[in-house]
Amino acid sequence: MFMIDHKDLSWWYWFATACLLTAGVAGYPMGFFLAIGLTVFQLIHFTIRERSITAFPIQVRFWYLILLLVALPEPLQIIYWVPTVGTWAQLIFGYCTMARCVSLLPWNRNERFSVGLLRKTFFSRPVRGSIMQGLPSLKQTEDHA
Repeated sequence: MFMIDHKDLSWWYWFATACLLTAGVAGYPMGFFLAIGLTVFQLIHFTIRERSITAFPIQVRFWYLILLLVALPEPLQIIYWVPTVGTWAQLIFGYCTMARCVSLLPWNRNERFSVGLLRKTFFSRPVRGSIMQGLPSLKQTEDHA
């Protein structure tokens, strides 16, 4: 049930980001700026480590950064609740909504876009590692339904 992986550097990056976002939604707007800065640093670090800007972990961090930047203007800062809650869910339970959304982009999937694919993507159990490796095929999902 719990997927707290404190031995993984990535987990610590996300933990620090979640804490900064929590500070931001609690009334300390500097937390948003620091979370953005940490996400940029994390994106650079993982790009160097993965040696590819198209690697799935890089794509997730890139789109996460875009979400943080979109929410930055004061009238949109209510949006910060989404990555705050989502990042805590990822840290504690291993469920990463952003990774699931990114897995649906055309270049990241082999299956046709469908309601079944959406159901499988968003309602499958969290897995250790990448959601790209842990999703059952659509056929397997339909066989068990």
